[in-house]
Amino acid sequence: MTPSTPLQAPFDWKVLDATRAQIALKGHIDVYALGGNWTIARGEQDVWLAQTAASKTLKVDASQVEYLDGAGVAFLIDLQAAQQNKGGTFSLEGLDARYLPLLHQFDPIGKLFPKPTPAPKEGLITSVGRSSSIFLGDVASIIAFTGQVTADLAWALWNPRQVRWGDFVNAAVQAGVAALPIVGLVSFLIGVILSFQSAIGMQKFGAITFVGPLVSLGIFRELGPLITAILLAGRSSAAFAAEIGTMTVNSEVDALVTGGLSPVRFLVVPRVLAGILVAPILTLYADLVSVFSSSLTMLAYGVPLVNFYDGVLNAVDLEDIFSGLSKSVLFGVVIAAVGCMRGMQTGTGAAAVGISATRAVVSSIVMIVLVDGVFAYISYKTGF
Repeated sequence: MTPSTPLQAPFDWKVLDATRAQIALKGHIDVYALGGNWTIARGEQDVWLAQTAASKTLKVDASQVEYLDGAGVAFLIDLQAAQQNKGGTFSLEGLDARYLPLLHQFDPIGKLFPKPTPAPKEGLITSVGRSSSIFLGDVASIIAFTGQVTADLAWALWNPRQVRWGDFVNAAVQAGVAALPIVGLVSFLIGVILSFQSAIGMQKFGAITFVGPLVSLGIFRELGPLITAILLAGRSSAAFAAEIGTMTVNSEVDALVTGGLSPVRFLVVPRVLAGILVAPILTLYADLVSVFSSSLTMLAYGVPLVNFYDGVLNAVDLEDIFSGLSKSVLFGVVIAAVGCMRGMQTGTGAAAVGISATRAVVSSIVMIVLVDGVFAYISYKTGF
């Protein structure tokens, strides 16, 4: 390569020595003048940069530039980017002052090719504090929402004609009737699995006839309400959160407030009432299906249905059944209320509704476990 390689106007490319080169711009540096010259100038620059590993300096002489447009600024940015990517330096001299604002507006490399800055790492105290603040804020919102729902349920008892019974029926069908197949399937499998697993251990002691009463007692008091509540949390609570969350994203909830209507009375109360109705019904249905599947399983171990039936009658009292049903009512309130609350807390964006549905399921399951623990303690103290 010669020390000086003339280019088509408006460029003059010169290699001064092994580490320095100069390109002189002249005339109109616009989209028409650049044309194929841009590629030629960049090719010369790439060949020069590839010759040695030493740091190289490119000087651009713009003293003879008569006109510069956006394409010219982009050309300068390209030259500077190629120079800096190879570890070299770039200097621009002689450019008329009237073009400097246009050039500074783009800040060629600083703005278009910013260096990534790593996010500052949080310390342990900061992380714990932020997590604690979020947790306490969520607890406060749950307490406030619980109080508001309780007050509006009392209002519904005093003003039954003002409750939106149409929404109540729709929510009851969605959460109750539509959930019968999945609740029945899971309950049937739970009864079969528990009976088989219990029979394996009880058979060693010759107490196979006690499997039916033992499994039935556990189903009526604990497993029936708990399995039903978890299924409703994953199905109905998420559905409530997604439905109300979509209304929140579409500003329909704000429209209710603007119209002087209470979103809790309009949207939450019918769904909570539906949860109170369908949860014990589905629980009783799950109890019967599980006990029936357990009786079928015990036939394989030679236990007749009559013996199974007598054992269940002797082991299970109405108190045990009502204990599970009363627990399921609380579960129904928690599932419906938490789903509605997460729906009303939906943010903005395409993923907001999905996030609310996920939070509704997780929060419902956590609340179910807490309520079940409190109820177990009360049952232990009172014997109910």
